[in-house]
Amino acid sequence: MKGIITVLGKDRVGIIAKVCTYLAAEKVNILDISQTIVQGYFNMMMIVDLTEAPKSLEALVEELQGVGREIGVEIKLQHEDIFNIMHRI
Repeated sequence: MKGIITVLGKDRVGIIAKVCTYLAAEKVNILDISQTIVQGYFNMMMIVDLTEAPKSLEALVEELQGVGREIGVEIKLQHEDIFNIMHRI
């Protein structure tokens, strides 16, 4: 199962490290990653493989939101199918 993670907030040191450390600990594999900084705002999108994650999607969503609160950014995780439906043109 694939998921889409988005991270948005004011740029600061350690955002990528904190998110990636959490994902590695939860056995979530990063398949693709893109990040930009525009006028001090950090934006990252990841496509991840959730197949080996021992926790449910719901638990990962909640925990990632907590990681985001710790570092002052908004982190969202969605199942790839839901993301695609929501962003259809």
